[in-house]
Parts: sequence; C-alpha cells; structure tokens
Amino acid sequence: MKNFGILVMVLSLFTSCAVVRPGEVGIKQTLGKFSEDIKTQGTIVYNPLISRIIKESTQTSNIKLLLSLPSKEGLSVNSEISILYRLEANKVTSVLENLGQNYESVITSVFRSAASDVCAQFFAKDMHSGMRADIEKEILNKMKVNLEKQADGIDLIAVLMKRIQLPRGLASSIERKLQAEQDAMRLKFVIDQEKLEAERKIISAKGERDAQLIIAEGLTPGIIRLKAIEAFKELAKSNNAKTIITDGKTPLIVGNDKEETQKKEK
Repeated sequence: MKNFGILVMVLSLFTSCAVVRPGEVGIKQTLGKFSEDIKTQGTIVYNPLISRIIKESTQTSNIKLLLSLPSKEGLSVNSEISILYRLEANKVTSVLENLGQNYESVITSVFRSAASDVCAQFFAKDMHSGMRADIEKEILNKMKVNLEKQADGIDLIAVLMKRIQLPRGLASSIERKLQAEQDAMRLKFVIDQEKLEAERKIISAKGERDAQLIIAEGLTPGIIRLKAIEAFKELAKSNNAKTIITDGKTPLIVGNDKEETQKKEK
C-alpha cells in the first residue's frame, strides 16, 4: 500500500493535464517537436518535464494599428487600421513551425509593406472617398500573396481603414470643393425650377392665345348679327330709357338718358 502511494506521487510529478476550450486548439510539443495530433477541445495529458501544451485561438482576431500612409502626391495620411484574421485549426502547426507564436508581428509587417505599395498609387483624397473600399481590397489581396510565401494557415478576413486624417490644408480644400459642389447643385435645382415655371407660363399663354384664336375664328358676320339682335332684345326689356348709336347692324354705344341729362346739367 505504501509502495502504491509512492508510485502515485511519482506519476503525478511526471504527468500533467491541460484543458482546451472551444474556440482554441491545443498542440503538444515534446522535446521541441510538435505532435501531429491537434486537439480542438477537451483535455490533453502530457509530461511537464519533456513536453508542453501550446494553445492558440481560432476565433477572429483584430490587430489595431495607427499608421501614416503615403499617397500618390507624396503626402502622409494618418489612419487607424484594423486587420481581421483567424488561424485555421488544422494548419496551426504550420504557422507555429514557420512563424512561431509571434506571428502577429509578421502579419503587421506584411501589412505595412502592402499598404505602402498600394496607397502610393492613390491620391490622398481617394482614401477619404468611396474609393476607400477599393484600397482596402487591394491591400488585402497583396497581403495574402505575400503571407502565403511565408506560412500557410492564416486566414486574412479584412483590412479596414476606420479613420482617415488628411493633412490640414488638403482637408480644407476638399471641404471647400464639396461646399462648392453643393452650392452648384442647389443653384441648378433653382434654375431647373425656374425653367419649369417659365415653360408652364408659356404653355398657359399659348393655351389662352389658341382659345382666343378659336373664338375669333368662330365670330362670323352671321353670328355677330345674331349676337346684336340678342343684345337689342335685352335692351328692350330694360325699364330705363336708352340711347343707342348703331349702324343698323350692331350696337356701338349704349347710354342712359338720365345719366346724359345729369352730365349736361353739370
């Protein structure tokens, strides 16, 4: 019984256990050599005297950088960068063998090189415009090419230029240009509205003119004579005395005798 206790104590000295949680992998390294068995979750028993367990996350990681990027015109553009990546579980051994556990520094170095090459092909204002997505995509593609030459197993997901700070003079110039464009757009809108209103008035005037022409074309001598007869009939119905000066065909002047008398007395 005593010997059994001693044996347990000896085994406990040469045996240890590591727990691998979801979202990470565990690899046993014995005398410097990595095991081919990659544990995704659970426990790993190992001898702490000759072995160790290296655990790496396989979740998406974010490397944040503050860099000054060159532009095509030779300006320096300050930017806040995020590099999203993750390790492929079945290739973690390759990453550790080729890059070591400090692989994030390699990713950062690859980014600096790719970003300098790509950004130097664009103007500073492009980094602050809708072309930013194109710049991010080109940097990501160039990073993938360069990183694959060094190790396989790092999945680059995205490069995000979250904040761009242009040189003060250029920023002011861009703001003035944008303001001028907005003013021009407002002026164009006002001019377009005025043109529409002018066209409306022209159409309305043409309509009235056409209506008058149609009416004038319809006033034949016969119709004028008929209208004159109707006018005489209406005058005949009136109780007031009237003085009518006419050529016998149409009434030309219609006056009130009482009113004429009053005018003469005055």
